[in-house]
Amino acid sequence: MGTNGSTMLEPLRQGLPPVDPTAVSGSASCALPARFEAVRGARSFTRSTLGQWGLDDRFDDVALVVSELVTNALRHALPGSPGGSTENESHVRLHLMRWSTRLVCAVRDPSEDSPTGTGDEGFSGFSPERTEENCDLESGRGLFLVDSYSDSWGWHPLAGRLTGKVVWALFRLHE
Repeated sequence: MGTNGSTMLEPLRQGLPPVDPTAVSGSASCALPARFEAVRGARSFTRSTLGQWGLDDRFDDVALVVSELVTNALRHALPGSPGGSTENESHVRLHLMRWSTRLVCAVRDPSEDSPTGTGDEGFSGFSPERTEENCDLESGRGLFLVDSYSDSWGWHPLAGRLTGKVVWALFRLHE
């Protein structure tokens, strides 16, 4: 587990799932409103998508990770007051991509800050050195949970016209 990169995740740097149908066996994406209620919508979208792909048995772990990534994006990555924006434009997007033996959940947001945070800013203040300390906190354990339930996770700044980043989590699937 950890933040190991992978060449198969290179398209996430552009903020888009791969479009080559031979590279991916399934891909789905949804825009999320800048409100905390979006987490429920992300979980519902994840349940529906995994069901279509015959991966119902992976829902609990994947939905927990999706919930944490979306919550972190809404809480830490959006400009203005967290979770309170009423803008029509969505700044957060959830991507689910399936290969024959892998599933990737990726959340795109407009912030260029590292999701690991340094000091008081950033996502959950997660750092591997502070894992024991973070386990006892009531909040701030989001990336610890992502690290615990996924096989690997990481993030990439977006390239090209898009600004922000993509935070992703990879799950290995049984053949």
